[in-house]
Amino acid sequence: MDQRPAIIVTGSGDSLVFSAAGNWTVVESERLDGEISQAAKLPAGVRRVSIDLSGIDRFDTAGAWLIHRTARSLMGAGIEVAYTGVGPAREILIGEVEKAEHKPVPPRERSPMVLQLVRDTGEAVIESGRDLTRLTELLGASMVIMLGFLVRPWRFRLTSITYHLEYMCVRAVPIIALISFLIGGIIEQQGAYQLRQFGAEILSIDLAGILVLREIGLLLTAIMVAGRSGSAITAEIGSMKMREEIDALKTLALDPVEVLIVPRLIALVMALPLLTFVADISALTGAGLVAWIYIDMPPASFIPYLRSAVEINTFMVGLIKAPFMALVIGMIACLEGLQVKGSAESLGRQTTASVVKAIFMVIVLDGMFAMFFAAIDY
Repeated sequence: MDQRPAIIVTGSGDSLVFSAAGNWTVVESERLDGEISQAAKLPAGVRRVSIDLSGIDRFDTAGAWLIHRTARSLMGAGIEVAYTGVGPAREILIGEVEKAEHKPVPPRERSPMVLQLVRDTGEAVIESGRDLTRLTELLGASMVIMLGFLVRPWRFRLTSITYHLEYMCVRAVPIIALISFLIGGIIEQQGAYQLRQFGAEILSIDLAGILVLREIGLLLTAIMVAGRSGSAITAEIGSMKMREEIDALKTLALDPVEVLIVPRLIALVMALPLLTFVADISALTGAGLVAWIYIDMPPASFIPYLRSAVEINTFMVGLIKAPFMALVIGMIACLEGLQVKGSAESLGRQTTASVVKAIFMVIVLDGMFAMFFAAIDY
């Protein structure tokens, strides 16, 4: 153990020098505390003190705290204090000790509710603009890779696409079919009930057929896919981001967009039209069953009437919109997964944001398509 004097006081008059020496570590802290406290008892008339740290052999946070405490005590007594022989490493330690002692910043006063609402709205708009920029960049990178498959077909990841298609499409068929069957029956029952007072129960079949094929079948399927497959994509990519597996892919000279995102996008674009077809057939089956029970129209009469009530373009409208909605859902899910930080809280927050944003954008996109098809009378 170092038994040299921890601090030596030299000088005379109104100016003194504190020369620190030896090891200023936590092991020596008890002895250092006694010696520096004794040295800090200055005679009257001292106005300036210079603390020289050039003689210190070892220095840690405990030693930095003792030096800082002494300097603070001297400055509190109106004495001018200066450091010499500090060096970069010791300066960092003393600076960290000084920062730790600062009083915390007082909490910001809450603004009036109206101003807070305006500020939150502005921040949401700015963040939406940033998301749109990121989505555009990700979409561009994905399109370049997909076009590259035309000249380099051996890079097409058929195994990965098949795996994701099986999960997103085949395994989703039971829940999509069940929910659509129930919704189709409800639409038919409510339509027949409301039209009965006009003696036009038969028109409920027109209502169910057009509504299911143009809007409800696709919209319901897209919302369920966003909640089921979209959240899974975000969680998978986010977990890989947390475990630094995406950084490992880059280290292996593999493009994460090509390996992780493009196969999922292709599988989702293929899956949603197929699931939409399943949803349409299930919903019409439910409507036909309810029509048989509720308005006494057997399947032998229901099917020919439905064929006369809807046209092929009614069916095609839903299928045309499906790939675009799938692309939106996949892009949002992948982007939110890439934005996950290193905590489970971030993963949960981004997964929730992925589902909410995807459902919102699906509804917005459906409204835009509805206006477009109405404008071209299709």
